Amino acid sequence: MRSDARHNRLRILEAAAETLAAAGDTSLKSIARRAGVGQGTIYRHFPTREALVLEVYWEEVEELAGAVPVLLDALCPPVALRAWLKRLLDVGGCTPEFAGAMSTAGDVLTQQCRQAYQPLLDALTALVAANEAAGTIVPGTTAEDVLLLLGPLWRVGADDEERARSARLLDVLLRGLCPSGDPREAPPAQ
Repeated sequence: MRSDARHNRLRILEAAAETLAAAGDTSLKSIARRAGVGQGTIYRHFPTREALVLEVYWEEVEELAGAVPVLLDALCPPVALRAWLKRLLDVGGCTPEFAGAMSTAGDVLTQQCRQAYQPLLDALTALVAANEAAGTIVPGTTAEDVLLLLGPLWRVGADDEERARSARLLDVLLRGLCPSGDPREAPPAQ
């Protein structure tokens, strides 16, 4: 990548982070204006809004992806799955732009968007596979299925009452996905 293109990419990411953190207009046009580039320049680096947003929140993506081995070492598969999905929803609750990107990323998987989205998909795939190996998830379930089912939970509000609703709905979803394992409690020690 040429140095001017690399410089533009960094300016776009910085402007996007500032724009997404502030209240108000978070459109690509607004991000382009803040970065001092045209919208075409943004699209050359980030083919979709979702790809840009997921790149801005890359640290959160890496943290979520890195949590899976630790969770699977410490918890039984259905509890690990619940804990990870709860973290994913919490990140989305604190950063609505991330939640919006996650709820649509599966629909617009261009190569660059897939690169940003893939670590989360891989992490969730590992959790689903662990549950399948343990016999605690409905056979044939995929990570994409789980993310699709999670979609409506991204829209639940952030106040205390709405967070309680989100937790209840997550439990309902997991009882459907993991009918043979209680995703809320670890099995008793033997």
